[in-house]
Amino acid sequence: MENKNNVTEFILRGLTQDKTVAKVCFSLFLVFYATTILGNLLIIIIIKTSEQLNSPMYFFLSYLSFVDISYSTVAAPKLIYDLLVEKKTISFAGCIAQLFAGHFFGCAEIFLLTVMAYDRCVAICKPLHYTNTVNKHVCGWLVAASWVGGFVHSVVQTLQTIQLPFCGPNEIDHYCCDVHPLLKLACTDTYITGVIVAANSGVISLSCFVVLIVSYAVILVSLRRRSSEGRLKALYTCTSHITVVVLFFGPCIFIYMRPSTTFSADKMVSVFYTIITPMLNPLIYTLRNEEVKNAMKKLWSRKVKRSEK
Repeated sequence: MENKNNVTEFILRGLTQDKTVAKVCFSLFLVFYATTILGNLLIIIIIKTSEQLNSPMYFFLSYLSFVDISYSTVAAPKLIYDLLVEKKTISFAGCIAQLFAGHFFGCAEIFLLTVMAYDRCVAICKPLHYTNTVNKHVCGWLVAASWVGGFVHSVVQTLQTIQLPFCGPNEIDHYCCDVHPLLKLACTDTYITGVIVAANSGVISLSCFVVLIVSYAVILVSLRRRSSEGRLKALYTCTSHITVVVLFFGPCIFIYMRPSTTFSADKMVSVFYTIITPMLNPLIYTLRNEEVKNAMKKLWSRKVKRSEK
């Protein structure tokens, strides 16, 4: 079949066709997105301005918050706007850009969460070597590697999609542009492309998840030699990260660890890891972290003193 493209824009079916449900979702997602932006910005500001939060863990957390803001911004504003309009369209170029950005920031977050697990593993299992093993130079390289890994992954996904012919129909059964819904619209056999896409996204998600599980298994084994107080303290610092990992990796593995098939639940699952999880991350890390809460109190007290002068 000739590789041609007659599609200049796509029509998004959106999250729901019910106008009443759409209005409720509009209000909810607007609050969720605002909470995501403000919460993650607050974490970045606190970490950058606090002298106490200068460990590698908070260095990585500040970048995770930046990725969460960016990742949520790829899909949330368009979804929120489309909930109020009748015809939901996106240009072909805009669709490909959204696809690229979504996979770029999503994959960067996967690698960052894996790096944070490595950081916790070294900090708990080899505390005496921690400052030398995970120094500023190493932290910088690990963050850079996460960005590069996300970029390479996104380029592969985008190139696999953009080379396909789209000659109609142009209606995407989703609220944003992603690989699997686009593969359904291609005017050619997409089996091989679907396998490559599933291997690319799925293998990354699953392999990083396995690394995370192994890291925390090593941590649990090492804690057997600690006192009960030491075990509780170490587990407390890891619980927040484990919660975020489960919330993010579970939906990702469900969506991408399979060939180019779509299920009715895909849209709701996608909402979870593109909108809900980025909103929950700052709440999880602040509500369960005394150091962050103390830094927040100090920052607030400084602002109050300045306003009183």
